Amino acid sequence: MRLFYSPASPYVRKVLIAAHELGLADRLQLVPTAVWGDDGRYRVINPLCRIPALELDDGRVLVDSLVICCHLDGLHDGPALLPGSDGKAPVEELHLHAVANGILDAGLTLRLDQRRGIDRPGDPLMLRQYDAIRAGLDYFERDPAPVTDRVGLAAITLGVACGYLDFRFPDLDWRATRPGLAEWYGSFSERASMRATRPHD
Repeated sequence: MRLFYSPASPYVRKVLIAAHELGLADRLQLVPTAVWGDDGRYRVINPLCRIPALELDDGRVLVDSLVICCHLDGLHDGPALLPGSDGKAPVEELHLHAVANGILDAGLTLRLDQRRGIDRPGDPLMLRQYDAIRAGLDYFERDPAPVTDRVGLAAITLGVACGYLDFRFPDLDWRATRPGLAEWYGSFSERASMRATRPHD
């Protein structure tokens, strides 16, 4: 399988951590992909021109990190990232994933403004992204048990979100008022899958 990726993408990191946790990392061929400089060739593979995308051995292509993680989850016999009967992931796990992924979405929106050299202090759209990050983190601080009790897709995504904030927004100081989440992340970030996938430009 070929994974089109960038080492700085949090969505790619989510997939890579999942692959490591599931024992499938060695089955992925990593294909460095620069979507911003794409000349149209990658858009043939993924019409949205986003990463990650996973090309399967039969030539089919899956897009979106959640979809790719669901596919990987069906390729092993160990504990599932999205546990459930009859292959159906419980709504609660998907809900927690959505909250954690929303933190990522907000952070990436802010990062795209940084890339374009846009600085809009007080802009309602920018403030909305910061509010989403803070509220999402506060949500897990109030009740971390659903993600701290097991290593599932929600926990992986939350770990990636915390790591992305450290990587791109170190001045945010998200740990200051969230000691429980900070303690959990301190431990989670030492997992082999997290150490092996630390982001870099």
